[in-house]
Amino acid sequence: MGETTRIENKVLLTPELDIEKEVIAFLNYKEGGYVYIGIDKEGNTVGVNDVDDIMLRLKDRIKNNISPSAMGLFDVVEEKKDGRSIVKVTIASGIEKPYFKSKYGMTPRGAYIRIGTSAEPMPQDMIDRLFAIRTRNSIGRIVSNRQDLTFEQLRIYYDEHGKRLNDNFARSLELLTDDGKYNYVAYLLADENGNSIKVAKYSSLDRCDLIENNEYGYCSLIKATKSVLAKLEIENKTAATITPVERIETPLWNKVALREAVINAIVHNDYSFEVPPKFEIFPDRLEITSAGRLPESLSQEEFFSGISIPRNKELMRIYRDLELVESLGSGIPRILHAYGKDSFRFTDNFIRITFPISVQKSDHDTAHVSAHDTAHVSAHVKTLILAIKGDVRRDELQELVKINHRQHFMKEYLAPALEEGLVELTIPEKPKSKNQKYRLTPKGLQLQEVLGKQKEGHIS
Repeated sequence: MGETTRIENKVLLTPELDIEKEVIAFLNYKEGGYVYIGIDKEGNTVGVNDVDDIMLRLKDRIKNNISPSAMGLFDVVEEKKDGRSIVKVTIASGIEKPYFKSKYGMTPRGAYIRIGTSAEPMPQDMIDRLFAIRTRNSIGRIVSNRQDLTFEQLRIYYDEHGKRLNDNFARSLELLTDDGKYNYVAYLLADENGNSIKVAKYSSLDRCDLIENNEYGYCSLIKATKSVLAKLEIENKTAATITPVERIETPLWNKVALREAVINAIVHNDYSFEVPPKFEIFPDRLEITSAGRLPESLSQEEFFSGISIPRNKELMRIYRDLELVESLGSGIPRILHAYGKDSFRFTDNFIRITFPISVQKSDHDTAHVSAHDTAHVSAHVKTLILAIKGDVRRDELQELVKINHRQHFMKEYLAPALEEGLVELTIPEKPKSKNQKYRLTPKGLQLQEVLGKQKEGHIS
């Protein structure tokens, strides 16, 4: 593992080693990079002894000696290579360029850029140009419209992870503007705010038939995030396929990709628009939409390669503290591994991720329904399929198909539809729940569409 434009190797971390220069160069470089401690210039592993001490000193120097703050833009972890311990520092490209040594300011002595395999002083004209175009709508710079904020929820979450917030936490977590007022980051993380994230559910393939609209918010963004994850986890429990031998259950969406997409949408949302991300569930897909376009210095190709430029570094730092984010740049590759580039759509003001519903197929159950496939379906079941819209109780279903006798309805209508995998229970783990409802499966929805077209053709 020799040095490249994105890799810098160091044998030891000594007081004389200018580690700040190397980190700054990567912060100012459009692709970020990695610094390894315990590897020589040729890529040979020499290892390090006191890993914890090295990691502590690295974090302290990066935190205290670099401006603007690099918090949320770097990871320091231990890795094993050739049987020895090394320390890896992952640095993201910063959005507040130019970064520089605090003691030297925005001068060539303080600002550096990665050129080839070395960190070179940044020319003054480049420093001036970068400063002139520095992002002005950073939520860390926007003053909160409320200053009477409390953070008990945030304290609880930190306590749960064994990290206590001291009296100076607002400053250390960058919740204050330069003049000491709470910023918009603080507003989002406060116990009470006006931010709300919506999770909507539709029975139609468009947005015409809204059957559920949940709001998670007006509280700490951390709490809202956990609520959204919990709701989607419930929705993602399983698509059930009943076979003569067993009940096969498959998540509707890849669990790893789903979690990464939710966290990415919330952490990287452009809150300066005052538009929170939204989550919409359709019979055939999940759509996650976040406000904001890709950073100007990041191309789609770079985005898909896993290069990370955190839009809201303050949020990123806190989400990492609370272990909601694992490591920089890991989310997008995990999503791509499950769904590919076509799942992303970019516009001038929004980024949307679409996850199609995946249903396990078998000889007994297929997610694809053609006109020919409807021949074996009984007239009773077809009547039921055409009547179902959204989640419906059993007694409501009987009224829809105009059947008063419960046993006849169960035997001739509902049971065959369940066995064919056309209808499913909303609470499968509690079949006799008083809150039980029934809905069409993706296969049932496709059959409904085919039957609807056949009906229209017959009428015309």
